[in-house]
Amino acid sequence: MPEAFVLMNAELGSEESIVNELKKIDLVKHVYQVYGVYDIVALVEGESMDKVKETITWKLRKLNGVKSTLTMIVME
Repeated sequence: MPEAFVLMNAELGSEESIVNELKKIDLVKHVYQVYGVYDIVALVEGESMDKVKETITWKLRKLNGVKSTLTMIVME
């Protein structure tokens, strides 16, 4: 199955609410709040790469408090 890691920068104080919203999205399989350059890492997995890209573009990147994202598509 196609997978992608999405590294996210969040507005200060919005990390917990973003994590909670990410957990509600079907194709998001794992969510981690992390220390470092990024605040949150999410693993998105779908039946097709189009579904993965759609979810990232229209759901993850549109969440309130998300400042920026970096997507890493897993090679198969």
